[in-house]
Amino acid sequence: MTAVEEKHATGVVEICPVDRLVPGRGVAALLPGGRQVAIFRTATGEVHALSNMDPFTRAAVLSRGIVGDVRGVPHVASPMLKHRFELATGYCLDDETVAVRTYPVRVVEGVVYLQA
Repeated sequence: MTAVEEKHATGVVEICPVDRLVPGRGVAALLPGGRQVAIFRTATGEVHALSNMDPFTRAAVLSRGIVGDVRGVPHVASPMLKHRFELATGYCLDDETVAVRTYPVRVVEGVVYLQA
C-alpha cells in the first residue's frame, strides 16, 4: 500500500503516475486520515477509485479483487465473497441495497489525482 500526500488544503491527493497502474488490476493507497482507497485502471484506460473496504466482510481487500465487466459495465469482484462492485458508481451488482464509496479521479499530465 502506498501512503500519499495531500495537496494544499483542497482535499486533492496525488496518487501516482498513471503508467504505474496496470490495466485490469487494483492498487491500494492510504489517504491522509488513515482511509484506504482502491485505485483501478481499466483496459480502456479509465481510472476509478473506490473505498478499499468490502462492506460484507469489513476487510480492506477490494484492491486485490478481480476486475471484469458485465455487459460493458466495469466492476471489481471482492476476493472474499465475490460480490461485484461497479467501478464508476460503487453499487453492488449482486445486492442493490449495498454500495461502496467512490472518489472523483482526474489524470493530469500523466499523474492520478483523487478528491479525498
